[in-house]
Amino acid sequence: MKSTCILIGAPIDTGQKREGCLMGPAAYRVAGLARSLEELGHPVIDRGDVALPALSPVTCKNPAVHHLAETIGWTSALAQAAEAAMSEGLPIFLGGDHSLSLGSVAGAAAYAAKARRPLFVLWLDAHSDYHTPLTTQSGNLHGTPVAYIAGREGFDAFPPFPAPVPAERICLYGIRSVDRAEHAGLLETDMTVCDMRVLDERGIVAPLREFLDKVRAENGLLHVSLDVDFLDPDIAPAVGTTVPGGTTFREAHLVMEHLHESGLVTSLDLVELNPFLDERGRTAKLMVELVGSLMGRKVFDRPTRSFG
Repeated sequence: MKSTCILIGAPIDTGQKREGCLMGPAAYRVAGLARSLEELGHPVIDRGDVALPALSPVTCKNPAVHHLAETIGWTSALAQAAEAAMSEGLPIFLGGDHSLSLGSVAGAAAYAAKARRPLFVLWLDAHSDYHTPLTTQSGNLHGTPVAYIAGREGFDAFPPFPAPVPAERICLYGIRSVDRAEHAGLLETDMTVCDMRVLDERGIVAPLREFLDKVRAENGLLHVSLDVDFLDPDIAPAVGTTVPGGTTFREAHLVMEHLHESGLVTSLDLVELNPFLDERGRTAKLMVELVGSLMGRKVFDRPTRSFG
């Protein structure tokens, strides 16, 4: 069965300080994302870009935090867009920095709660993004979505998260840059943390398969959040937060193929693409190729693995 893919642009670059991510949605469209999905047989609906609503004044006790009102506005708008789109197909959010996930996952959580199914989150990223507006030293709110999703305190200015995702339903996969405060907070949770050492020691597939087995066992919905910096900067330079030692071309495609074969993915973020930092669109094209693998493109078709 082919999924209807609903493209939703999120031209956000206020979650961090390096301008350019707002051009991400246009870059994905120019790189042929819709065409790639249609070639795989998936109907595509492009809803255009979400608009930032009218903003209300808001303050934060942490003076480092910037663009709080804009981030709250985007969160509300994207949550509404996500919840509506999930009833119609598989929403793909075209970012935009990672603060968009504050809204996209909130909408997915609201939909999951109404459907009475558990939501799981797979975070493909170099960073854990487990800060809150009160703990961040940089003030960059693109480093806070996982904390918001998990129900961590410190988000009083934000819309209440519809149904916080229990830590055991969140998997941080591929991380390799976690600061001291985030590390301490994560140690107090049951979150699945697959940093690059885990992947080097156990391989790229086994930890992923274990998490997907948990999703399947609970008949869960799966939101995947794919950050460009999940990839090694040698193959994906168009990101303002490059961290050496990321996944290779082959490893990233293998992850996507396993996600496709699981049949569990119900929503997707594509975040932190900064076309201003790209080299002739190579990162945008690679991200489009990875989405193609997630949605069924293979070099050689094999019988689908039985997950008994």
